[in-house]
Amino acid sequence: MCGDVFVTVALADSVFFGSATSAARGKILLYLVLTMAPFAIVAPVLGPLLDRSRGGRRLILMLASVGRAVVCLVMANHIHDLYLYPLAFMSLVLSKTQTVTKGALVPAVVDHEDELVRANSRLALMSILAGTIGAPFAGLILKVLGGDWVLRAGALVFVGAAVLALGVPRARRAAPDETVAQRAALHVPSIIRAGTAMGFVRGVVGFMTFFGAIVLKHDHYGAKEFGLLIAASALGNGLGTALAPVLRRKVREEWILVGVISSPPLLLLFAARAYSIASLSVAALIVAASAACGRLAFDSLVQRDASEAARGRAFARFETRFQLVWVAGGVLACVFPTNGRAGLFLIAMVMLFAGFAYLGAVRRGEPDELSTAD
Repeated sequence: MCGDVFVTVALADSVFFGSATSAARGKILLYLVLTMAPFAIVAPVLGPLLDRSRGGRRLILMLASVGRAVVCLVMANHIHDLYLYPLAFMSLVLSKTQTVTKGALVPAVVDHEDELVRANSRLALMSILAGTIGAPFAGLILKVLGGDWVLRAGALVFVGAAVLALGVPRARRAAPDETVAQRAALHVPSIIRAGTAMGFVRGVVGFMTFFGAIVLKHDHYGAKEFGLLIAASALGNGLGTALAPVLRRKVREEWILVGVISSPPLLLLFAARAYSIASLSVAALIVAASAACGRLAFDSLVQRDASEAARGRAFARFETRFQLVWVAGGVLACVFPTNGRAGLFLIAMVMLFAGFAYLGAVRRGEPDELSTAD
């Protein structure tokens, strides 16, 4: 995650901030198209491989880190030409490989399913801490030496990640071959409902990520305001991550999702009504907190309800869907009118619809699931 920050800072400086607003929109669209492609590789190939291996998951983490180090070194020599885009694509493939591998590995190294939310929360907090530590160093290197040296420093970080990956414990056992019944378990109502709700949230995150940056650039704000928006998002991630295990001790994952999706719209409407840079930052905090808490609940729900033989496939499949809606949100941000108040109002309406739709689905489905379990 620390290495991801170095790559993000370098790409943002090259692709977005170095261009005028109109040119930046076009480059963002090209970047978004590239982000969809890695999942065509990750989903069908990596998922089954993860499900049938024990030590292979650790090996994949290590090789992905080594691969990202190499890609960073090559990207550093092509940061200002068109070769940057296919190299960024390769980096994204390896990044998503690490994400899917981590999701498949967690349930294999915890003692009980009740610990899943806490384990996922701790991993997310470590990621936030790593990003918080890495961001100032990446920014300093960017200012003093330039984006190419940010990537070279990121390569060193990924080498460190590869070494640390060797210490990841092996899964206790390899999953058996997936049966027809286990494959059908990926389509159980609890997972499908939660995945649909989280899809809306990921779309909102994609929209907010790029819309906020475009609005600030359009209004000629500087690094201070961009930094405020990033800091607000980071704080929201931390709050959502810390909140998830606390809520899990009180309620099931489904009700955590209902709460974190249904609660923010009212605050977002107030932020839209009193629009300013401060309210835009508050909105970024709220969306980030909702997404972080909801994602931990969703990951734990999938780890809880999906069969062991299908968890790798489940995470690969849902990561693909989430990335598609994240990209759709980013594309919408690029074509949406540059009006901060209207953008926040749209986010509030989407989350309100998603929250109440998921609440109704949970209330309809819960009695049947409880009776089936009995």
